[in-house]
Amino acid sequence: MNEYIEANRRHWDEVVPIHVASEMYDVEAFKAGRNKLKPIELAELGDTRGKTLLHLQCHFGMDTISFARQGAIVTGIDFSEPAIEAARSLAAECSVDARFIVTPLYDLPAVLDEQFDIVFTSYGALCWLPDVERWARVAANGLKPGGTFYVVEFHPIMGIFEDAAHVTDLNVRYPYFQPNQPLRWEGFGDYTDRALKLTNDVTFEWSHPTSEVLTALIDAGLRIEFFHEFPHSPFAQVPSMMTQDADGQYRLKDRDGSLPLTYSIKATKPL
Repeated sequence: MNEYIEANRRHWDEVVPIHVASEMYDVEAFKAGRNKLKPIELAELGDTRGKTLLHLQCHFGMDTISFARQGAIVTGIDFSEPAIEAARSLAAECSVDARFIVTPLYDLPAVLDEQFDIVFTSYGALCWLPDVERWARVAANGLKPGGTFYVVEFHPIMGIFEDAAHVTDLNVRYPYFQPNQPLRWEGFGDYTDRALKLTNDVTFEWSHPTSEVLTALIDAGLRIEFFHEFPHSPFAQVPSMMTQDADGQYRLKDRDGSLPLTYSIKATKPL
């Protein structure tokens, strides 16, 4: 398992400066005040002013800093040292008070002995984790009694379809349920640029059905408040089959509303 995680970490270390410089992330607009958070999490989490917030798998910190701009007291963690260095630099440039810690997610309880009002994670995080049950326990451990756990993610149903540039229909290619080994990807560039040539271009991902995620959170002792599914996404999972609407969200061109593209879960830790 460690070899898979290390391959992924090397990949993320390499793409951090690419992401910071990319048009997709548009760091200059962010420095000028643009909020990185999406309408779903803004509406469903509500007012976070004065609340302590732990962001799991924070990458280079744009969402974390966005919460800080809204008045939250934030801590972001990620396993990539270059990502955390970039997050600290970005926070300083934005004159935002934010704490960032380098740690593998599963090691967090041994690294950070604190509990928070909110534990947050979002788009594209879970596929990099081999063990969702352990992830849920880490999240629960980091919550104060009465605290809120919130995740908004790409729906795993969209991960089963062929996503090459030439596809003209939704063709099933990948498993919904996790096979015995992680899915191995090589030569796929980066989601900010599919044509990008990387040194560390081999990555490994795990599929986590929504039932697995919900059950893991329940087994970790959290109480599910809601589970929502949405027919739109901030990212085009199957680019040739999707179009961007006026709100910047991607929808299926021909089957809009027929499949969930994202989902969210809100849970609380009992008092």
